[in-house]
Amino acid sequence: MKKHNFSAGPCILPEEVLQKASEAVINFNNDDLSLLEISHRSKPFVDVMEHARALTLELLGLENKGYKVLFLQGGASTQFLMAAYNLLNKKAAYLNTGTWADKAIKEAKLFGELIEVASSKDKNFTYIPKGYKVPTDADYFHCTSNNTIFGTQIKEFPELDIPMVCDMSSDIFSRQLDFSKFDLIYAGAQKNMGPAGTTVIIIKEDILGKVERTIPSMLSYKTHISKDSMFNTPAVFPVYVSMLTLQWLKDLGGIPFIEKVNQKKADLLYNEIDRNPLFQGVVATEDRSIMNATFTLTNETLKDTFDSLWKEARINGLNGHRSVGGYRASMYNALPLYSVQALVDTMRELERKA
Repeated sequence: MKKHNFSAGPCILPEEVLQKASEAVINFNNDDLSLLEISHRSKPFVDVMEHARALTLELLGLENKGYKVLFLQGGASTQFLMAAYNLLNKKAAYLNTGTWADKAIKEAKLFGELIEVASSKDKNFTYIPKGYKVPTDADYFHCTSNNTIFGTQIKEFPELDIPMVCDMSSDIFSRQLDFSKFDLIYAGAQKNMGPAGTTVIIIKEDILGKVERTIPSMLSYKTHISKDSMFNTPAVFPVYVSMLTLQWLKDLGGIPFIEKVNQKKADLLYNEIDRNPLFQGVVATEDRSIMNATFTLTNETLKDTFDSLWKEARINGLNGHRSVGGYRASMYNALPLYSVQALVDTMRELERKA
C-alpha cells in the first residue's frame, strides 16, 4: 500500500494519473514510442499542450475572457523576475506574507520602485495582513495566495483598479475564487498539479506591452503567447502529467467538488490540533491554509515518540520546513481523506501513550 504522502512538494498525484503517465513513458498514444522520445512539435504532443491550456481556462472559468495560458520552464522563481520584467514600469505594490513573497520582492526591486503595502514578518509570517491600502498609481499589485512554509492563506483579495498578480503555486485549483479578478496568475506545477519542471501562467493579454524597456525574448510573455508555449522545447513530461491531473479534476466535478473535499480534510486535522492538548497550531486561526497545516508539539520531549509513531503509520513528509521546524501536513487535491484520518489517529495514539 502506498504511503500517506503529506509532502509539500513535489506533490502527491492521483493514482490513475501515475498509472497513465507510467504507461505513456513506455508507449505513448499507441505509437510504439515513449512520451520522453516524441517530438514536441508532433501533433500528439501539440494536442496535449492545447488540451492542458484549454482545461486550465475551463476549470478556472476564464474561457473567452481575454486570457492566455502558458506552460513554461523555470519554476515560480523565474516568474518573480518575469512578472516584473513585463509589467513593472515605474513602481509596483507587493504584499509580503512569507518566504516566497519576500523572494518575489527581491527580484522586482531590480526593475523599479517597490512599495511593500503590508507585511507579517513582525510575527514570523504567522498571519495575513488586513486593512492595507494599495496605491492606485502602481503598475500592479502582487500577492501570494498560500504560504507553504508558514501555513497561511489569503481568504479575501482586495478590489483593485490596477492589475493584480498572484503566485498561486500551492493552492491553485483547490478552491473557488473569482479568478477574473486576477490579471496574471502563476503556479509551479509541483505543488498541486504535477511533477516539477513546468509552471502554468494565466495572463490577461491586454496588460502587456506597457513597459518601456526591451524584454529579452525568453523572458517576454508576448514571445511565448505568440508561439503557443512552444518558443523553446517545453517540458513534455510535466506538461503531460499536469494535463492528466487537470482532466482528473474535471472528471471529479472540478473546483467546486474538490473544494468541499479539501475543506473536510482541513477541518478533520485542525479540529484534532485544537482538541488534542499535545499539539498547537502555529498561525492565526482565521488565516489557516487548507493546503498546508502547520503545527507543533506542546511538549518537545515527545518528539521522538511522535516521529516514530507517524513513520510506523507509513506517513511521509510531515516534517516542517527546515527554516521553521515543527510539523507540516500538506493536503493537496490528490491526498485522500483517509490519509488525514491516519494522521489524526496517530496524534490520538500519542495522546494515549503520553
